Amino acid sequence: MRDPDLDRILSKEEEILPSSGFAASVMEAVQREAAAPPPIPFPWKRALPGLCVAGLTLVSLIISSIVLITHGVPGQSIPRSWLAASASFVAASRNLGAAWILVALLLSFASVQLAMHFASNRMPRYQRI
Repeated sequence: MRDPDLDRILSKEEEILPSSGFAASVMEAVQREAAAPPPIPFPWKRALPGLCVAGLTLVSLIISSIVLITHGVPGQSIPRSWLAASASFVAASRNLGAAWILVALLLSFASVQLAMHFASNRMPRYQRI
């Protein structure tokens, strides 16, 4: 678009009117939103203990992994390479039942994802977040 065309379009003093029913539909939407109840706040007081336990578990897992890598399994000599350290880590995880813990975590994740999928498909399109 050239400058004279742009100047001609912008210089028009005509009043721009919305299409019929536009203002009424906007006001109806505003009133509907004003009448809607406020969203339910997240219960942080109830979730805080679980978050603290999860954080402490993560920190202890990191610390125990570092100790295991640097010092090895108790009763064994100090590992001299990363291969020996990973072998001792695998042996310790077998003793703790890490495979069952992993299976439980994967099943929990899959069930949450499946529930979220079903919940999102049933919600009307205009209410999705």
